[in-house]
Amino acid sequence: SLVATGLCFFGVALFCGCGHEALTGTERLIETYFSKNYQDYEYLIDVIHAFQYVIYGTASFFFLYGALLLAEGFYTTGAVRQIFGDYKTTICGKGLSATVTGGQKGRGSRGHHQAHSLERVCQCLGKCLGHPDKFVGITYVLTVVWLLVFACSAVPVYIYFNTWTTCQSIAFPTKTSASIGTLCADARMYGVLPWNAFPGKVCGSNLLSICKTPEFQMTFHLFIAAFVGAAATLVSLLTFMIAATYNFAVLKLMGRGTKF
Repeated sequence: SLVATGLCFFGVALFCGCGHEALTGTERLIETYFSKNYQDYEYLIDVIHAFQYVIYGTASFFFLYGALLLAEGFYTTGAVRQIFGDYKTTICGKGLSATVTGGQKGRGSRGHHQAHSLERVCQCLGKCLGHPDKFVGITYVLTVVWLLVFACSAVPVYIYFNTWTTCQSIAFPTKTSASIGTLCADARMYGVLPWNAFPGKVCGSNLLSICKTPEFQMTFHLFIAAFVGAAATLVSLLTFMIAATYNFAVLKLMGRGTKF
């Protein structure tokens, strides 16, 4: 759970931060080099701004959900350890174990009054966190959704990589048999701009000069970093699913009195 939470925070921060700046850089490149008419890329700007707002919401949601994942892993691990008896358990672990497995709630002795009160608080918290099956289900749905996000984050990397490859062919003409003037990067071909956009594409030495600009280099690397962040987030969700499924299986089997 600690590994999953760390990867989740790292991946989401990398994806959201780099993705936001990469979209801003793409907007500047399009309006500077690929179209002089605002009407051509007006819809693209609206889409970019919408994605940036989605990024804000994604960062906030995963920060809260990551904290819940950490708490869920902490409490279920404490409950599992209490069942096996191999580790010294916390009071919250015992409270959650009683919530999940239906075990005894503890003694009511005077000396353990404070601990018993804390255990009751943890049992109330266990009503939310004491259902690993629900967390596994929610995380499974998020994993499927994030798998789509991961696939979509590869699209801009693919576009920029193709453009960079074309620039390399222009910079080293001996490696290609095509004429330098016919080597172009057409934003309309990827659906970034409408087909009636002018010029819509950049060719030859003009394209090579764009590839050498800091804006292009930075935007390209930011999209790569966002892609890596999406991959790290996907791994974190899968890691938590494995840990939570194991804990849930142990708690469920032990709660039914079945030998594990």
